[in-house]
Amino acid sequence: MCGALDVGLLNERLKDRHIIAARATGVRTIEELLDAPLEMVTYEAEQLGIVPGMKGRDAVLKMR
Repeated sequence: MCGALDVGLLNERLKDRHIIAARATGVRTIEELLDAPLEMVTYEAEQLGIVPGMKGRDAVLKMR
């Protein structure tokens, strides 16, 4: 998702919803998002092995 995503809010106030999300910045297209390194991820994403610095494409594969 884009840089407007508030990962801190998802982790703190909405943690009971178990949202899997990650944020990348400086992207304009889906292709750029897939090639971009992730800046922040939710706790739920980390449970799947998705970590900051990982490319979006690799994160999507872990969500399958």
